[in-house]
Amino acid sequence: MVARKPRSGAPRPPGPNVPVYVISVAAELTGLHPQTLRQYDRVGLVSPGRTGGGGRRYSLHDIETLRLVADLTAVGIGLEGVRRILELENTVAALRGRNEELIGEIERLRQIADLATSALLEQRSKLPVLRRGTTISRIDPDR
Repeated sequence: MVARKPRSGAPRPPGPNVPVYVISVAAELTGLHPQTLRQYDRVGLVSPGRTGGGGRRYSLHDIETLRLVADLTAVGIGLEGVRRILELENTVAALRGRNEELIGEIERLRQIADLATSALLEQRSKLPVLRRGTTISRIDPDR
């Protein structure tokens, strides 16, 4: 079977944060009961999108979070512990992102410092050589 190249006008699959899955599909994908998903929403472990009528819509990211919650609760971690773990996971992800930004900034500043150093070294070769004991006096422009 040959894979077809999608047409330019063909719809693309939704991104990982686009809420598209209704609660029954999310329940099936996670192996959790829909009532459990509602409870996790109420306690703030996951915050699905909402339709105009108030129906829940889950994203792929929500589904992954729900699977993680299911794994953690299966090993005996309570919902408050799960909430704290999720907060820490989000903090770690944010810090990793910030760390990458700072690494990029350091690299940019290194490049600027290298250019400045090169320019100074180039200018240094054009300066007159001073011998020991030589004094430099300022030239007064008003004289």
